[in-house]
Amino acid sequence: MGTVWLIIAVAAVGVAAGAAAGLALGHATRDVHGNGMIAGSTLERDGLIPVLAALSSTVVLLDDDGEVLRAAAAAYTYNIVRDDEVSEPQVAQMVERVRATGQAEEAEITVARGRVAGAGNFHLQVRVAAIGRGRLLVLVEDRTAARRVEQMRRDFVVNASHELKTPVGAISLLAETVRENAEDPELVADYAGRMSRESRRLELLVGDIIELSRLQDGDALVEPEDVNLDDVVVDALDRVRVEAEAKEVALVSGGTENLHVLGDAALLVTAVSNLLDNAIRYSDPRTRVSVGLSVDAEDPELVRIAVVDQGIGIAKEAQERVFERFYRVDKARSRMTGGTGLGLSIVKHVAADHGGTVELWSAPGRGSTFTLLLPRHRTEADLPGPAPEAVEAVASGAAGASFAAIAAISEDPAARRQGPPSGMSRTGQEDRQ
Repeated sequence: MGTVWLIIAVAAVGVAAGAAAGLALGHATRDVHGNGMIAGSTLERDGLIPVLAALSSTVVLLDDDGEVLRAAAAAYTYNIVRDDEVSEPQVAQMVERVRATGQAEEAEITVARGRVAGAGNFHLQVRVAAIGRGRLLVLVEDRTAARRVEQMRRDFVVNASHELKTPVGAISLLAETVRENAEDPELVADYAGRMSRESRRLELLVGDIIELSRLQDGDALVEPEDVNLDDVVVDALDRVRVEAEAKEVALVSGGTENLHVLGDAALLVTAVSNLLDNAIRYSDPRTRVSVGLSVDAEDPELVRIAVVDQGIGIAKEAQERVFERFYRVDKARSRMTGGTGLGLSIVKHVAADHGGTVELWSAPGRGSTFTLLLPRHRTEADLPGPAPEAVEAVASGAAGASFAAIAAISEDPAARRQGPPSGMSRTGQEDRQ
């Protein structure tokens, strides 16, 4: 009798184990990250995996309950999929309509690049279709680059041709004058210097147009790298140090160390160096230009790179336009300083390309603060932040407060004693680009 009960008990345990294994296998057919299937899944038996892998589009495959069976990594980058379900409302609505009608649907949608307001958008072509057994296939084509190229072409035709003609025309007239007055050495020397300045201006303009073109075609978030912002600041300061010394402008840096973002280090260096160059260009001798790193006071998942100057400041009505391509507040001053009108536009593009934005605080007579606001990438090497008062001052966006915070963390004792000036000797508006 005991033997019979033993056999029954063993059989019961076997049935339970088999059921548990079956359930485990059923759940295991879905990749926990939503971007692949394991061997033996129903998709593999149906022969769908090779077909989906052959598609050039970003693929999202949904089951009859709307859960994600398979999703390409880019679907997460585009913020379409999160936690094994469709998270983008526009795509979710398309899925519901296709499930209700059985008719395929296609649309071009715009989705935010990240959580930072004003960080830019992805432009996506989305097609949703039923493929049987209650499954739906979502195909996504990224049209962002095409949109950028189209926009750049329009801007180039409207603006760049005129901007290029100005220095070229000036050089031509100056050369003609020199040729007609070759016997006058003073005039020749004067006009040769003017031609040199116009050539330099043309060189800078062409360089900025090429840089802006490169930004239009690229995307820092497609294959991002871990970027230490300390290295970005060091490289950016090295780029502008000669110009700062020539103008007797002191460079100060500080803030929270070891902050990281995901993106393109070279582009970030370009953006920060453009802000520094802009600040130096419109600062008086024996003043300071400061750059500080901090964690955003309201959102610890965001970082700030603030560039502070002690210049004349920008009028309120001009602040809304300084990031436009070729916009200049004062064209005459721009010709004198060699500004191209593209520097801040490049900064804005780099910020948007990294899922961030750029902010401006400025007041006439009190200087300006340009701040890159970027999503933070946490690493195991993250260090404790600075004193709360320093973070709050840098994150506030006020030029005076930002300068005080950066001066407070500088190793230069004089920097700790010197506050922002109450006013500058210049009058009028500056071309901030």
